[in-house]
Amino acid sequence: MAGKIPDLNAKVRAGTGKGAARQARRDGDVPGIVYGGGADPQSIIIPFNYLLTKLRKGGFMSTLHNLKIEGEEDVRVICRGVQRDVVKDLPTHIDLMRLKRTSRVNIFIPVEFLNAETCPGVKKGGVLTVVRNEVELNVLAGDIPEHIEIDLTEVEIGDTISISDVTLPEGATPAITDRDFVIANVQAPRALLADDDEEDGEEVAADEVPTTGDEEEDSQE
Repeated sequence: MAGKIPDLNAKVRAGTGKGAARQARRDGDVPGIVYGGGADPQSIIIPFNYLLTKLRKGGFMSTLHNLKIEGEEDVRVICRGVQRDVVKDLPTHIDLMRLKRTSRVNIFIPVEFLNAETCPGVKKGGVLTVVRNEVELNVLAGDIPEHIEIDLTEVEIGDTISISDVTLPEGATPAITDRDFVIANVQAPRALLADDDEEDGEEVAADEVPTTGDEEEDSQE
């Protein structure tokens, strides 16, 4: 069920402290540290342009990576912090945390909608509005689902799909537990809503037509 975990290439950093970090930046690298997982912290460097490309793709902080360091066994890590230059907003340091396969982690998982073409609400002219195209779940690091699925086979106009309506993969739970948040809904088309509003307005206008003087005289008789 787990998808391919992207690689993150790094090298061991020679030396520690601010001097070694500054030298790494002069050499075109971003210094960082890897910690946790029952092992000692390790100083690393990642090529600046390589890291910047990954950061600009989005989702880096919530993506599990396979850290590859030459001569060492690969380890799964998740980013726990990126320090940036206050003026240029470019990465200057990165913190990575090791994860065991049995570790639990919050991570964003894509949402896939099934049977949209046969959805009753859509066939009647409704519009599928996606509120969240990915959902943050708490999952095992060794069993991360590629996506979660939402079947639209029985969804009608006006229906709302919340996280409680979704069957999650085994072992996965919502990271947000204090509310039943919305993922998507099927709304009536704008034209239909506008027609309904106009009809309501006409009814109100009819109710508000003032009585004529003749009607007042009839009522007095």
